[in-house]
This record gives sequence, C-alpha cells and structure tokens, in this order.
Amino acid sequence: MKKQTVQQIVCAVISLIIVIAAYAFVVGGGSVFKGEMEGGTIKASVLGVENISNINATGEGANVRVDFTARALNTSLRGRTLNVIQEIDKSYAFSPREVREGDKILIEAYTENGVTSYYFGDYVRITPLIWLGVIFCILIVLFSKTQGLKTVVSLGLTCMAVFAVLLPAVLDGRNIYLWSILICLYITLMTLTIIGGVGKKTLCAAAGCLSGVICAGLITVIADKFLNMTGLLEEESIYLYQLHPDNPIDMKGIIFAMIIIGALGAVMDVSMSISSALYELKKKSPRLGAREIMKSGFTIGGDMMGTMANTLVLAYIGSSLTCVLLYVSYNANLSQVINKEKIVAEILQALAGSMGMLLTLPLTSVICALIYDRTVISDASRKNGRVAPRSKEE
Repeated sequence: MKKQTVQQIVCAVISLIIVIAAYAFVVGGGSVFKGEMEGGTIKASVLGVENISNINATGEGANVRVDFTARALNTSLRGRTLNVIQEIDKSYAFSPREVREGDKILIEAYTENGVTSYYFGDYVRITPLIWLGVIFCILIVLFSKTQGLKTVVSLGLTCMAVFAVLLPAVLDGRNIYLWSILICLYITLMTLTIIGGVGKKTLCAAAGCLSGVICAGLITVIADKFLNMTGLLEEESIYLYQLHPDNPIDMKGIIFAMIIIGALGAVMDVSMSISSALYELKKKSPRLGAREIMKSGFTIGGDMMGTMANTLVLAYIGSSLTCVLLYVSYNANLSQVINKEKIVAEILQALAGSMGMLLTLPLTSVICALIYDRTVISDASRKNGRVAPRSKEE
C-alpha cells in the first residue's frame, strides 16, 4: 500500500474520531434528532382503505375523511395492524392526496382518556432520497474509482460535522461565529487531506481556502454594520428565535454561518485547482521562481473567476427563486423588493461568497509561490541529484 494511501486512511480515521468527540462534547451525553411529537410518530405501510366520507365543514368545500388500516413498521407497535384516520382539508390549495395501498406513511398517535387514536401525519419521503444518494455515491465511485471513494468518505464526514456538531452547538446556545469557523476549518483540512493527501499541495490549498473563507466572513460582518439586519428572514427564523426566550439564538450569527459554509465548497474548489495547477507547473519546470509561479497563478485564476462567480450567484438565485417571485408579485416597486431582508440576505450571501472566492485566487497563488519556490523539483531532476537547467522555452 502506498504511503499516501496510508496517510489518507489515517486522516479519515482521525477525522471520524474528531467528529464523534465534538458531538459528545456539544451534546454532553444526550442525543439529537430523536425528538418525538406527543404520543410518538410511527412509520407504517398502508394495507387498504376502508371508507371515504365527506365531513360537513364551513368554507368553500367539505373536508374528506379517509379510514384505512396500516401495519406499523417500527416502535413497540411493530407488526400490529392499526386503524388510522386521514383528514384532508379541501380549503387548502395543496392538500395531500388520499392514501393508497402500499404507501409508506408516518402516523401520529394521540391518547385521550386512556383511548389511543391514530392519525395520518405525512408520507415517508426519505426512502427515495436515500436511494438517490446511494446511486449518486455509486456513480462517483464508478467514474472516479479510488478518488471517488475518497470523495464519498469526505462528503459523509462533512455531513456529520454539520448535522451532528454545528446544529447541536447552535441549538445549545454556543457561539455561532466560533463554531461555524471551526467547522469550516475541520471540513477544509479533512477534505483536502483525504482527497489530496498530506503534502505541500494540500497545505497551500488549505491555507488559500481558509484565507478566502475568512475574507467572506469579514465582508459579512462589515456589511452587517451598514445593512441594519435583524436576522429574522422568514417565519421559521421567528420560531427559532423564540425557541429559547431566556437565551435566544443569535440570528445574525446564523446568517454569518450560512454565508461562510455556503461559500466553502466553491472556495475549496478554486484553491485546490490553483494549488494543484501550480504544483504541476513547478514540478515540470523546476527553475521557475516565485514571481513566475505567482504570475501563472494570477493568469489561471483570471480564467476561473467568471464561471466560478456565476456558479455561486446562480446557486443562490435558484434557491430563493420562489421567494423572489412572491415578493415581485406583491410589490411592483423594485426598490421595495430589493430592500426586503430576505432578499438582502440572499444578495449578501452571493456577493460575500463570490468575493471570498475571488480573493482566494490571488491569495492561493501568493501562498503557492512562497512555498513551492525552491521546494518542488521534477522527478527527473531528483533522480539525477540536480536541478535541470532552464530551457530556452522557459
């Protein structure tokens, strides 16, 4: 087994240990994502519909009641057949469809005066997503072989860091700025070492990436002083703010975390691309000095700027398209639409993330020039024990 492969395996194991330790520290011996509604939520499979009836109701139309049976798939009721009720309010424009035999659903159990009733909660949608994710991972491995496997491992650890560490830390009232930066640091070092191994190329990419992320964070903090934002972007933000009245969550910190984590992927991409390109350039032309390496980095970065900036901006526009359309339909005045805090947050996210990414290009080039100068030589020169002379083309 190659030395680099061993290093990458060790990095993956250490990264996993760090996530588990951080989770234990943040949660403090408890657990997350195991909350239940009153009476519990049961996953079940619909066996058959017994009866469909209309219920008299005020408004535009009658509600529909569907009585059906379902077999519980989890909890202590696993294997039991339950009589379940689905109530559909026809006044809503997007009401859930009536259940059918074979549907996988969630059932909510309510107990009153010693009698337990079971009601339809929602359809199980996670299973198709899991299969889609499995197909995605298989395709990555098929097309990229070993490198694809490393990508899947780093992606899994990234998701663990965000969902098992950052989210519990935020909900526990910890410093969002500190923890979001720590998560970005972890994801950067973990991903780059697993993908690229331990070496100068990874070091330069990591330093450039973190520099760009810090720039994006600083831009966000400075811009906040002039934008007078509250952090309450939507209805869910208000619920989150009121979750702990005595120690409310810092909603401005949430925006900060959104921006730097959202920009991290693109910033990491450009920093690794620049670092790898300059590494190969220095390896093939060992007589290149720091100035030439830096100039080459600026040239390569200049070609990347346009498309990468579009990548971030279009991603943010696409994610908030529904919100923008709604504001435009209710506000004919463009100035009113742009001044909505939700829209301002999206614009800030796109601009701060893009600026952090653009600053990553020259910063990574400078870092590479300083580190690669006199440290990377070609394989042929190493075998001969000397540095090859500069050719006329160089």
